[in-house]
Amino acid sequence: MSGRIPRHRTTIPFLGTRDGLRIRKLALTSLVIVAIALAVTAVRDAPAAPITPPDQSALNARTLVSNVCSECHGATGVSICPLFPNLAGQLPVYIETELKLFRQHGRSDPGARTFMWGIARGLTDEQIKRVARQFSSQPPVRGTVSSNPALADQGKSLYENGAKERDVLACIVCHGHDGEGVNTNPRIAGQYRYYLVTAMLQFRSRMRENKLMQHVTQKLSDDEIAALVEYISTK
Repeated sequence: MSGRIPRHRTTIPFLGTRDGLRIRKLALTSLVIVAIALAVTAVRDAPAAPITPPDQSALNARTLVSNVCSECHGATGVSICPLFPNLAGQLPVYIETELKLFRQHGRSDPGARTFMWGIARGLTDEQIKRVARQFSSQPPVRGTVSSNPALADQGKSLYENGAKERDVLACIVCHGHDGEGVNTNPRIAGQYRYYLVTAMLQFRSRMRENKLMQHVTQKLSDDEIAALVEYISTK
């Protein structure tokens, strides 16, 4: 599928009267446009979906991935659409942490409430650990060549240096030189542009919990987010 975003600004509902992110620069596909429209209109109190397999505790990790996780994230951790993050090559500790947060309702963004609360509620610690290991052992997705090198260069500078005058920490500190992730901070290389845009907008609007990311994204302009996403997507 192909097609560029019309050359006009988009108003994003949960950002109030601010101009929406100039994602036309990202050359996203029509599928991503539809996904963005769905995500930004989701409400905070979206009910947790009843996507829980029967007797979940009896399923081993391979069966869970094959029968449940693969429906959104793919059997090898390469997700079926930009609405869901790629998990292939993700740090196992990050996957474990997020699954436990979903299980205890520690994440309340629309995607968490709608999909992951129901899925994670029956998982044991051992299942979570094994699922995380299975996805992390898969070959990670590689980035793509930017169609807007100038924008990617702007993102590279911000990613590597931050903006000290505005107390914006460099992304490289937590996510690594190539977006590979550091300690418990996630791998962001190889993610869909749409997913990265949505995550940062949700952090900025406080729809998704993470104090550091909320602090950083609230100091970023729409154009800076666009530039960061364009650069990260090349990794």
